[in-house]
Amino acid sequence: MAEFDLVIRGGRVATAADVMDCDVGIRGETIAALGQGLGAGEKEIDATDHLVLPGGVDTHCHIEQLSAAGMMNADTWESATRSAALGGTTTVIPFACQHRGMDLAEVARDYHALAASGALIDYALHLIVTDPTQVCLTEQLPALIRDGHASIKVFMTYDPMRLSDEALLDILLAARTHGALVAVHAENHGIIAWMVRRLLDRGYVAPKFHAVSHARVSEAEAFIRLIALAELIDQPVILYHVSTAEGAAVIREARGRGSKVYGETCPQYLFLTADDLDKPGLEGARFCCSPPPRAEADQEALWRALALGDLQTVSSDHAPFADDEAGKRHAGPGATFKQIPNGLPGLHWRLPLLFDAMVSRGRADLQAFVRVTATEPARLYGLDGRKGSIAVGKDADLAIWDAARRVTISNEMVADATGYTPYAGMEVTGWPVTVFCRGQLVVADGVVQAQPGSGSFLPRQAGPAARPTGRLSAEFDPTQNFGADLY
Repeated sequence: MAEFDLVIRGGRVATAADVMDCDVGIRGETIAALGQGLGAGEKEIDATDHLVLPGGVDTHCHIEQLSAAGMMNADTWESATRSAALGGTTTVIPFACQHRGMDLAEVARDYHALAASGALIDYALHLIVTDPTQVCLTEQLPALIRDGHASIKVFMTYDPMRLSDEALLDILLAARTHGALVAVHAENHGIIAWMVRRLLDRGYVAPKFHAVSHARVSEAEAFIRLIALAELIDQPVILYHVSTAEGAAVIREARGRGSKVYGETCPQYLFLTADDLDKPGLEGARFCCSPPPRAEADQEALWRALALGDLQTVSSDHAPFADDEAGKRHAGPGATFKQIPNGLPGLHWRLPLLFDAMVSRGRADLQAFVRVTATEPARLYGLDGRKGSIAVGKDADLAIWDAARRVTISNEMVADATGYTPYAGMEVTGWPVTVFCRGQLVVADGVVQAQPGSGSFLPRQAGPAARPTGRLSAEFDPTQNFGADLY
């Protein structure tokens, strides 16, 4: 009788801490043993001359979600998770998005139903809160957090979704009270709205002016303000899609003084620039996202911030809109940059782009690649008991990589529903060829094997990264009654 259900033999196994030559033995859905010369498996895979890495954890992606402008993005759960799996990702955390007037509990139920029927890989859910009523704050959020939705996303810009500073404080306090991490899209709304109005009034309407409208100072200012609010409440926060050197510097300074502030960036800020938006007609619409890609100097600053640990993760911010009349070009050939849906597809491309830059081209080592794409995302969002590394007892989420395979990314490879990739023409070295989720074969030689609905929901409670330090603001003495009442 075989000792294991599956043995992956002869590969080079990497975690965020170590690289080792060993076999991986799997029983059921979990890793049962690591070692050389493991016993027989019912099935065996020869991974000689290949890497065996943890499946990627993508903690920021928009799937089957209605945008702030009322447009459904292009992907279903099936198409989005298919593209994620082909890129070596085995866990995603997209958003159950409350728009104003919506019941948050109902939004979460409806979104669960979509995910349960379509997901090919495992998933958790963030809660987007745009309407923090008393019922939402005191009844719905606490119940949903107890049910395993231990992260809340809020917006400081976009008219239909942005929260005032007072509403942000209410959310931060609710998160502190009930145990959730708060994730923030932080840009200064007033600066952006003012710039947009002046640009449009003067006829500057092409896609390239989208980048101009999001002045880089709007990011750093919003970061400073959000961190101040979070410090008042003593609530951990993560700043999404950091795009500028100045934004990364704000996070570094706050972390240096002990604030529980975390940061992520995305491939579009490491591999694209504002120049990509400067194309004829609406071709630049393919590269419109918020915040926009910046400059090469910002790319270097973000890489440095990742190396220093100021930024902990790289997520895709997959926000798929097709490059057609139903998506990026829906407003017609004379559309202004303000009418272009914001967002880029990225689930498929995140890991290959980062592997090429970090490992193949030598920006970092293999352990650093694993850390920012799997281990740290799992830790920050309360999944590290099961996901993000290769260890006995963890889920058998594994990607076998051919580190020597050269691939030129093209639109013909696209598996999501957008029909294009903003990274077309880029050549990468290193590609995931076989992918397992909880021991089940998901991708083999570029062909998806999993069925819609085979992914499982991952309930989460707040891990150490999302817990307050225990310090209330120095503005108030917590030994006084009014201090305790206030918080």
